[in-house]
Amino acid sequence: MRMTLSTLNWRRREMVRWLVTCATEVGVQALVSILQSWYTLFTPTEATSIVAATAVSHTTILRLSLDYPQREELASCARTLALQCAMKDPQSCALSALTLCEKDHIAFEAAYQIAIDAAAGGMTHSQLFTIARYMELRGYPLRAFKLASLAMSHLNLAYNQDTHPAINDVLWACALSHSLGKNELAALIPLVVKSVHCATVLSDILRRCTVTAPGLAGIPGRRSSGKLMSTDKAPLRQLLDATINAYINTTHSRLTHISPRHYGEFIEFLSKARETFLLPQDGHLQFAQFIDNLKQIYKGKKKLMLLVRERFG
Repeated sequence: MRMTLSTLNWRRREMVRWLVTCATEVGVQALVSILQSWYTLFTPTEATSIVAATAVSHTTILRLSLDYPQREELASCARTLALQCAMKDPQSCALSALTLCEKDHIAFEAAYQIAIDAAAGGMTHSQLFTIARYMELRGYPLRAFKLASLAMSHLNLAYNQDTHPAINDVLWACALSHSLGKNELAALIPLVVKSVHCATVLSDILRRCTVTAPGLAGIPGRRSSGKLMSTDKAPLRQLLDATINAYINTTHSRLTHISPRHYGEFIEFLSKARETFLLPQDGHLQFAQFIDNLKQIYKGKKKLMLLVRERFG
């Protein structure tokens, strides 16, 4: 293990498991020993995902017939290891550390703080969203919201990335903030507007925010007004304006190099845009003006403008 620690070998994973099995056969003190000196034998990822996870597993406890003090000793060593690994390599170990520290309030707090601190550094949006979802599952929706907000600020979805894998995370984060209440939604929307430039994703978020009243998560000490939110007022107005702008920008981007085989699809896209345009009071006027502009700027694309006229007048 020591010889191959810095020159990773393809057989290491198998050998790490084998060493943990040997330690288990030898007894609890051998396990404690490899947990305490993990950094001379294992990488942080190996230490958290294989060594510590196996040491505190139900199978190990049964196999060694451990009494309560022995189980506590192993769990305490595993938590110390988890926090050390998370400090050393938060990208790979923050989630494992939280899982290993679940049963100890102080260690769990420390692991959460390491994840938050690391968010400013090298954590990716997908790593942060994964930890955020884990927090919600564990019944910490406000912490999940904080991590999701940090993840949002690491994200950038361009106008044409309507199948990006992060879209589900974005929709989940918006649903979470909406369920927590108007304040959380108002805090998240500016981050969404800054990070997401894809019109269809923005309109999907907007629609979901107007279907039910905010604050239905039932956080103790908070009451939901039960009222649906208007797109004419903050915080949804900013989202509405951003969605309309995204539709306008995407329309121009698509029209610069559109081929006749995409005309049908483009008309459907404009129909989807119209749904969003019509949300505010003066929406029909704004949409009519938008269509007039298109007919003016792209009058050279005669066949396409004929289709636009047929559908939208």
